[in-house]
Amino acid sequence: MRSLSDVRNVPFTCDRAHGPDADRALLAHLLGFVMPNREADSLAGKLIAERGNYPRVLTSAPSTLIKLGVPPEGLDILATVAQSLERALYRELTHGNILSGWQALFDYLHVSLGHSRREHFRVLFLNSRNALIADEEMGVGTVNQAPVYVREVIHRALDLGATALILVHNHPSGDPQPSRDDIQLTNHVRDAARVLGIHLHDHVVVGEGGTQSFKTLGLL
Repeated sequence: MRSLSDVRNVPFTCDRAHGPDADRALLAHLLGFVMPNREADSLAGKLIAERGNYPRVLTSAPSTLIKLGVPPEGLDILATVAQSLERALYRELTHGNILSGWQALFDYLHVSLGHSRREHFRVLFLNSRNALIADEEMGVGTVNQAPVYVREVIHRALDLGATALILVHNHPSGDPQPSRDDIQLTNHVRDAARVLGIHLHDHVVVGEGGTQSFKTLGLL
């Protein structure tokens, strides 16, 4: 087990290969700061096997990680890494055209929403270059019961000078398939925005199992 105070003296080299082995190596390195290296490697393998990949480990609920054997100190480290990743991805979205980098958007949304036990409805407001102006929460709860009003979304878009929108919400069940209520809400926002020349690019549903795009599904 290494001390966090020794982090600068503990080099970590990992090639740019992707997949379970690379994920496991990175995760084991992080866990090695709070447990013996052999145990860290074993736990990293277990976490990757259970959760699928490194990002999904980071976005897992703390209760899930504890059940899988992560100690409290390990939770702190993984949470810090997840927050750092979320900030980095957010910054990337504010400096580029979201439409040319959908995977960066999906990664950001999965890190920020994939683990939530409550349903959150958010709106990404974009400028004329399709760069992110703001990511704002508009309601908490199921989409058909949350205080989500189309008028508020449109008014906020006008306040920010946004020319395009991306709707986002998560499914705590883990299944990102859109529901009938999701589709109805999307159509209402699209129609209201269109009148004012604001384009609705997509509605992304996030779950622990991945993301679904209305545009990709042919629903927009």
